[in-house]
Amino acid sequence: MRKPQIDYAAVFRALPGMVALLTPDLVYADANDDFLRLAGRTRDQLLGRYIFDVFPENPNDAAAAGRRETEASMLRVVASGERDTMALLRYDIEDPARPGVWQEHYWSPVNAPVLGPDGKVALVVHRVEEITELIRARGNPGDDDRARVLEAELYTRARELQEVNERLRRAHAREREVALALQAAMLPAPGPAGRHAAAVRYRPATGALNVCGDWYDLVDLPGGDLAVAVGDVVGHGLAAACVMGQLRSALSAACRVADGPAQALEALGLYARSVEGAESTTVVTAFVDRAARTVTYSSAGHPPPALLHPDGTVTFLDRATDPPLAARPEHLARPQTRTSFEEGATLVLYTDGLIERRTEDIDASLARLADSLARHRARDPESLADALLTDLLPAAGNSDDTALVVIRL
Repeated sequence: MRKPQIDYAAVFRALPGMVALLTPDLVYADANDDFLRLAGRTRDQLLGRYIFDVFPENPNDAAAAGRRETEASMLRVVASGERDTMALLRYDIEDPARPGVWQEHYWSPVNAPVLGPDGKVALVVHRVEEITELIRARGNPGDDDRARVLEAELYTRARELQEVNERLRRAHAREREVALALQAAMLPAPGPAGRHAAAVRYRPATGALNVCGDWYDLVDLPGGDLAVAVGDVVGHGLAAACVMGQLRSALSAACRVADGPAQALEALGLYARSVEGAESTTVVTAFVDRAARTVTYSSAGHPPPALLHPDGTVTFLDRATDPPLAARPEHLARPQTRTSFEEGATLVLYTDGLIERRTEDIDASLARLADSLARHRARDPESLADALLTDLLPAAGNSDDTALVVIRL
């Protein structure tokens, strides 16, 4: 049987219910027939125009919030690439035949993204359920009072929801300010790392606060050596960030007095037993001896660091891996391994947000990282770090946090 030829433009126009397409700048790109009919606008009055030029807020209603809430919802979709369902709202529309006369409307909108080939939001689908007639319903003359009560109650509940959403927005803004201050305190930009050129990057998960449970640290050791660490606390948000701050500080101190990375992680593991929320944290630590041109490393359940050689080959440092912090019921010594490097090699430490994807095996993820490193091996640490994030993180944003350290040896 032949596959039917579908005219998707005709299907869109015939869709039941009000549906419009807008660009990320909130300019109308198309609208179906029901949208035009129920909104009382022609296609020429919509297409190519900014949504709130076509449907401005009712200037006679000081409490009107329809525009603000609709705009906020659409911009959230553009920023996150995720669907946003709005609460019931009232949005009055000016009668096109009678300028200055505003018609009361009640809408139940949903905004959804359409992603382009680059993974970014190319269009916003704006679907509106028109329920004005339901709220105004007056089946019989005797039902007038009940209808008016229903209308008033629904409108009151909608306003209450709008006020709750506004309070939540303000609370989230305050929490984000706290998060930014916390990030600046706990993840400062690294100072000079001896003779090593280094770059660090931190990317929170999409939709998360700017701090979560991932961290990095670089510590100058006596004799020009360097200790570098990357870790990942289970969970997200301020609670995970507070645990991260405690562990980061403890490991930074341990690296300064330990004989090697294994001993530093042993001390951190003992400390983690006393910190609520620190269990199952993963971390990897490497000590760089520039004079001997060696990297000594130890890992507590963390993805293996990558050693990029000048010829473009990549070695994953995976021969000293042990369980995460506080995962064992008793304390045991941790392993460490030493490997040599050539002048001009690059050491890369990262958290799992950089490489892991739910739909693929870890070996495929590591192979993708190795390929990106090889292709960009001639770059300096700063531009290499940016190239890795561009190659490996989804364009629409990642679901997990990512910390990254790149050091030229």
